[in-house]
Amino acid sequence: MNALALLLALPLAALAADKPPVDAGPYVPSPQSVVADMLKLADIGPKDFVIDLGSGDGRIVLTAAKVFGASGFGVEIKDELVKLSNEAAKKEGVADRVKFIKADLFKTDISRATVLTMYLLPNTVNMLKDKLLTELKPGTKVLSHDYPLAGWLPEQYVQWDLEDKVQISGVTTTLIYLYMVPAKVEGRWSANVPASVGKGALSLNLKQQITRVSGSGKLDGKEVVLEDLKLKGEQISFGLAGKKALFTGSVKGDAITGEVDAGGAKALWSAKLVK
Repeated sequence: MNALALLLALPLAALAADKPPVDAGPYVPSPQSVVADMLKLADIGPKDFVIDLGSGDGRIVLTAAKVFGASGFGVEIKDELVKLSNEAAKKEGVADRVKFIKADLFKTDISRATVLTMYLLPNTVNMLKDKLLTELKPGTKVLSHDYPLAGWLPEQYVQWDLEDKVQISGVTTTLIYLYMVPAKVEGRWSANVPASVGKGALSLNLKQQITRVSGSGKLDGKEVVLEDLKLKGEQISFGLAGKKALFTGSVKGDAITGEVDAGGAKALWSAKLVK
């Protein structure tokens, strides 16, 4: 078994369970006319691993593989749709890169995804929120069709009017929400900054509500306001009020490393989470 086949087989072994999969709602396909455009929104490429929860006839994962060169798998509970999707993958020459499995989407291991897609009922979408935050790596892109994730701020939001949506939902409106799984940054951080910014360490006290981050800082023993504080996946950025200093950095667990631009003079900075 080659490495890719082994990789795709791992979820199958992990998903074996005595209880039947939970039915998350009726089969409602995404209009084919919007599938490619939806995937373009996530800037999908050959390095991506796409997981579609409630994959139906497999059109999203199949398109990701055929058009964008990605790999991945779809999760579906209806036997006939799983069979149809796997047959289509063979027919279209992408069965070496994609698979479709019968499983409970609430129990499926989704940790390998770089892009996760779903077209599910609104209550199901929001029942998955904790799973997405727990299992997906920071920076993973999440595409939700029609229904938003409550409490999450989308990176992008697109609306289309499509005639073929009428037979699906009775209206032409199609909504796509693109989210990015945020790193966990809440807590107290101690940052080393260059002399061009301050003489001592910069202390950061950050608070987080999923994708929203707020906080305060202390530099050289004085309180300082954090301006334009943003978190996008693993990437964090902010400025310091009264100082021409823009901090950008990448969050990896309990460490942040990055660059600070102080009036055109660039230098490295880093921070550690204070336990």
